[in-house]
Amino acid sequence: MTETSQKSSRFSRRRLFGSVAFTGAGLAFCFLVLVGKPATQPTQILEARRPLVDVITALPSDHSITVRTQGTVEPVRRVGLVAQVSGKVEAVSDLFLDGRFFKAGDTLLQLEKADYEFAIARARAQEAAAAQRVAEERGRNQQAQREWRDLGASEANELFLRKPQLRAAEASLVAAKADVAAAELALDRTTVRAPFDGRLESKSADIGQFVAPGTVLAQVYATDRIEVHLPISDSQLALLDLPLFETTATIYPAVILSARFGGERWQWLGEISRVEARIDRDSRVTFAIAEVSNPFAESDSERPPLTPGLFVEASIAGKPIRQSVELPATALRGDNTVLLVNENSRLERLPVELLRRERDRVWVRGIAAGQNVVAEQSGLLAAGATIEIARVKENNG
Repeated sequence: MTETSQKSSRFSRRRLFGSVAFTGAGLAFCFLVLVGKPATQPTQILEARRPLVDVITALPSDHSITVRTQGTVEPVRRVGLVAQVSGKVEAVSDLFLDGRFFKAGDTLLQLEKADYEFAIARARAQEAAAAQRVAEERGRNQQAQREWRDLGASEANELFLRKPQLRAAEASLVAAKADVAAAELALDRTTVRAPFDGRLESKSADIGQFVAPGTVLAQVYATDRIEVHLPISDSQLALLDLPLFETTATIYPAVILSARFGGERWQWLGEISRVEARIDRDSRVTFAIAEVSNPFAESDSERPPLTPGLFVEASIAGKPIRQSVELPATALRGDNTVLLVNENSRLERLPVELLRRERDRVWVRGIAAGQNVVAEQSGLLAAGATIEIARVKENNG
């Protein structure tokens, strides 16, 4: 055997010995792991705790629920000042400016008078001529009567007595006087006066402009009252006592209007005075009309006036709802049910009638006095579950 073959034999034996040693060590380790594992200790099963819930003791009573809506301020009376006669604008008042206030009868605008003064002079001349003809016909009538008596006849002929001529002359005098009155009226209409206490919203005429009859000179509105058309849904309508019929005994609901102006929130008190004559065809809502008197009267107050165009929120006092319960919105489930806690501390599901929902409150009917209602719903709560009451709250309705 050569030296090379001897070295190869020794190397093979060392590899075999190493493999046997490694396998033996692995088997010993597995034995220790399996045999030496500590015995499993029995675990104690803990009983699940009952959910803690807050409940509200229901006390049904009468509630006046406030209905909230919104609208835009508009004047009760808004008209266009229209020229009744033609002419060139000769002068305008300092009140004839956008935003200016005026009183009933104030002169706002003046048209040229010359043509109408000439018309009055001509009409008065015709009146004088007609009066002269009447006087002449009356004299002729008296002379004819004397002549007829001298003839000794019993009945006089009307034409001979000039009665038709006298009546025609008197009619002409009446017409001439009417022409004078019409000319004076036309002259008076060259002065455009304010029809009521109000404010000039916009003007469309000025000095030097020629206007024809029917030309709109300005838009004005009265300042004694403003109104707000408030949309009322069908569900809100059931909560209000609106004046659907005009009677002398009608009691109008109060309304509080509020708006943000100049960085602050202001309030005004008014009342629902009437309801629109039709229901909106698109939205199917009824419009109640709120009125506020003297919205511009508080000139010495920091509160701004209710100017047309201002967007306001409205709170309308509702009629009393009999035997209803006020709850937090969290107490009502999506299917209009609540969870009650019975005498065995188990939950029961109760369907209720939803009367009104607001952001954080609901008003319902169908809960008996003294029943405990779960104050806040949870995915862990279901009918039949046993619970513990953490706190009992008073029903503040």
